Amino acid sequence: MTVRRLLALPLLGALLTGCGIRATEVPTDFGAAPSRVACSLAGPDVSAQSSRGVPVQVFLLCGASLVAVDRTVRVPDGTPDARRRVIVAQGLLDQLAASPSAPEKAAGYTTYVPGGLSVSGPGAKDPEDTLRLSAAPSRLGAYALAQLVCTLSDSAATEGDGSVILGGPGAAAPRRYHCTDDVRNRPGTTKPPSSKVADA
Repeated sequence: MTVRRLLALPLLGALLTGCGIRATEVPTDFGAAPSRVACSLAGPDVSAQSSRGVPVQVFLLCGASLVAVDRTVRVPDGTPDARRRVIVAQGLLDQLAASPSAPEKAAGYTTYVPGGLSVSGPGAKDPEDTLRLSAAPSRLGAYALAQLVCTLSDSAATEGDGSVILGGPGAAAPRRYHCTDDVRNRPGTTKPPSSKVADA
C-alpha cells in the first residue's frame, strides 16, 4: 500500500500540471509594467525661445498630470498695468490652445484648451483683477479648465497667489478659482475649487 502511494505522487503532480495548476507558489510573471510617459524634454524647446517677450509658463497635460512648460508672451513697452494683465492673459490662452511643439509631442505633452477663446478685463461691478472669458468657465471641459486656472493663477495676469477670478461673457458673477496640488495631479477628476467674490 505504501509503495502504491509513493508511485502515485509523480502521477498526481503531472495531472495537476496538465490542468494548469502550478505545483509551486512562485508568482507568475506577467511581464514588465507599462512604461510611463517621460514628460521631459531632451533639450531646450526652440519654439518657446524663438520670439522675444515676457517669459511665462503654461500648464500642459502629460500622462495624467499638469506639467509647466516655458513660453513667451509679447507685451508692448509702456502698456498700462490693467491692459498689460489682459494682454498677458490672452497670450497665455493662445499658447494653451496652440498645438505643442514636436519635441513636446514626442515627450507626451498635449492640450485640451480649445482655440478661439478670448479674454477681457473686469465688468463694471467686478473686482479689478477679474478676467472675463468668451466662454463661461463652467462650459469648459475638466482638463481645459484645470489648464486655464493653473496657468492664469500663477502669472502676471493675476496676483500670483494660486488663484484667479474668472467669469464668462454674460452677467453671471465671476468666481475665484484655485489651482491646488490635487488639481495639478488629477486634472481629469478634480475640479478647481471655486468660491464667490465680493463686488467691486
